[in-house]
Amino acid sequence: MKFSILIAHYNNAHFFKDCFDSIQKQTYKDWEAIILDDASSDHEKKIVQEMISKDKRFKFFENEKNSGVGVTKSKLIELAEGEICGFLDPDDAITPTAIQQCIDIFQAKKNTVLTYSRFMTCDQDLQPIAPFRSAIQVPNGDPYFFNFPIQIAHFVSFRKEVYEQTEKMNPDLKIGEDQDLYLKMYEKGKVQFIDDTNYFYRTHQGGISQNDNKKKSHEYFAQVIFSTMKRRGLTMINGKKIPDHYTGAEQIFGLLQYQHQLPFRIKKKIKITLQSIFG
Repeated sequence: MKFSILIAHYNNAHFFKDCFDSIQKQTYKDWEAIILDDASSDHEKKIVQEMISKDKRFKFFENEKNSGVGVTKSKLIELAEGEICGFLDPDDAITPTAIQQCIDIFQAKKNTVLTYSRFMTCDQDLQPIAPFRSAIQVPNGDPYFFNFPIQIAHFVSFRKEVYEQTEKMNPDLKIGEDQDLYLKMYEKGKVQFIDDTNYFYRTHQGGISQNDNKKKSHEYFAQVIFSTMKRRGLTMINGKKIPDHYTGAEQIFGLLQYQHQLPFRIKKKIKITLQSIFG
């Protein structure tokens, strides 16, 4: 079972060495690493190409023009030859057993379509700052699950064959393309949490979540959730009408505030426990 590591690169060669090393240290050996460069500078591309030149498992492709993360990640999945895919940002890294743990689940549980683990927030030198504590096993098969608050996060892997059965990733998204993917995959089968920290997330000034786009992330995520509501054919949520047309993040997230309240969280925990017992 081949695993395709998908890397959307744009002027991040300075940090790529850690990413590269972490891939080569994988205990699971049947992998390919596909890098799609989104019109970086020639200097940046050259650094990456020289680094991967001696390992044929790394494949380098280029966009003709800067196209954004939605387009780039969509193309990466199309380029993947592996049965299982997982995104890894070029400025981040994974633990040596990250891929092996994913593969073990997909081989043992045929109805699992997506796995995810914990991640560690790190500084610009990839030194740990704090773990992402919100990651837990989420309930499966719930039409009102929108990953809000976020619980499915890095390191995520998924079956390409099942992805092909979805509406696929939205290339128009500049942020939130990962949440869009998770929710579409969630609708096709079971998702499985790996209770280990398998991903190191680097924070630095050049990162997408640290630049001006951070101000827009709330809006993009709301659009993803609204599209999910419509795709699932929902008209009401917690006794409130879902608008016919997108009207802004405030109204969409307002519909989901009940999911932060204690009664809902207790019911959710009970559901997860029962699913873990009875499958």
